[in-house]
Amino acid sequence: MPIIDIKNLSFSYAGAPRPSLNNINLEVEKGEFVIVTGPSGCGKTTLCRCLNGLVPNFYTGELTGEVSVCGLDIRRQPTSVLSRHVGFVFQSPENQLFSLTAERDVAFGPENLGLDREEIRKRVEWALKVTGTEVLRDRAPYELSGGQQQRVAIASVLAMEPEVMVLDEPTSFLDPKSSREILGVVAKLNRELGITVILVEHRLDLATRHSDRIVVLDKGVVALDGPPRNVYGKEAHLIGIGVPKVALLFHLLRQDGLQIEKIPVTVEEAEKELRRILTD
Repeated sequence: MPIIDIKNLSFSYAGAPRPSLNNINLEVEKGEFVIVTGPSGCGKTTLCRCLNGLVPNFYTGELTGEVSVCGLDIRRQPTSVLSRHVGFVFQSPENQLFSLTAERDVAFGPENLGLDREEIRKRVEWALKVTGTEVLRDRAPYELSGGQQQRVAIASVLAMEPEVMVLDEPTSFLDPKSSREILGVVAKLNRELGITVILVEHRLDLATRHSDRIVVLDKGVVALDGPPRNVYGKEAHLIGIGVPKVALLFHLLRQDGLQIEKIPVTVEEAEKELRRILTD
């Protein structure tokens, strides 16, 4: 059974002239790392809000279809229950961090679950350790860099021990180095802990190497869905997404008649493909 199962999902915000999502069908297996991308206004954030129940429990509107996450129907469960299964990392960590220290922010979720003190302590220590934020525990969030804040935000979600982690453009305010580090942390959580990751991202050059699958939304519908090299081998660049430059180059070479077996998504894969072409 898929950990995320979406059937015929449509949603229109109250007063909106057209739906933000239109007949979405999507399945995600446990442990997958899925990138959701697409041009601005295509419905990415709305889809994320459906996964943790903010839509329709907080953002009102008309929802049709079915959304099941970890076996739970989002329309029949309060967000407090869904938050135990689905962790949400916002675009700006400043919207997520509010305590006097990073450690207090990480402890906030487990405390609200009503866990005993020893369990809270264990979860906080574990979350700080796996995100590399132990040295930041006594620092105030406003004293931290953007990358450090995002790490702490991820730790605060991780302390809830979610099965699914949804990240809504977590690198949008970060420099390339910090972005690479954050994506590395997320990939490690996926790889070593088996957490299912749904990552909304525009920086596909940095994120693609970690993903199993790319879902491209356009005007509220799923335009493309599949492994990165398959998606980038199609007309993904025409939809208005930032296809990795190396993938776009090989896509153009294929159009010019070069026999490209697999569209590479990293520089390392591009090197192997070029070596194959030159030795054939």
